Amino acid sequence: MSGQGAYASPPCMAAEVDRANFDPLGIDVQQARDVARWRRAERARLASLREGLGQTGRAQVSNSICGHLELVLAARGTLRETVLAGYWPIRGEPDLRPLLSDLHGAGVTIALPVVETRAAPLVFRRWTPGMRMVRGHWNIPVPPPEAEVLTPDIALAPCLGWDEGCYRLGWGGGHYDRTLAALLPQPFTIGVALAAARLTTIYPQPYDIPLDRIVTETGVSGERKDPS
Repeated sequence: MSGQGAYASPPCMAAEVDRANFDPLGIDVQQARDVARWRRAERARLASLREGLGQTGRAQVSNSICGHLELVLAARGTLRETVLAGYWPIRGEPDLRPLLSDLHGAGVTIALPVVETRAAPLVFRRWTPGMRMVRGHWNIPVPPPEAEVLTPDIALAPCLGWDEGCYRLGWGGGHYDRTLAALLPQPFTIGVALAAARLTTIYPQPYDIPLDRIVTETGVSGERKDPS
């Protein structure tokens, strides 16, 4: 977590993605390099935008997003049988921990993502408020190794940027795309973002997987179109 460079993609983003998820012969290498450069610049701009909110602004955004997420989850009937994957906020991401605690209290099973192996799908470990946490990848607090591993029904994903097609721009590690490609059945996915972080497009590549919804401080700002 020491600097922006720790999260940036290499010149060709295909190097960071499991080749089992796409046909490398279908990738235009020059285009991939151009997209990678553009994404690095956008990550820096969007991270600066988020930092510019300040502590008070980020708290207000987080509270608003939690309220909108409650409505989305209630409409889906998120109950005791549901496993919901949240995340531990880093670098100014919206803080959903109060909502996760409330959902846990209502009987929803909460999990947090863990990077156990680099360049591999995430693992989701069960989380409860107040549990002992350990330092994981990038020093992010994660549930301890003995915590139960779960498969989420719903997954919340923090977004640096997003577009109308519900494609997510993250820090460039490719963890969520690898995970969604590997999970069967796929969870219902909700991106968590700032309204101002909307992009015309992220220039999706063959390995990018769209989310089902985008929720911002202004409400549900994106919904994946049914291809049928």
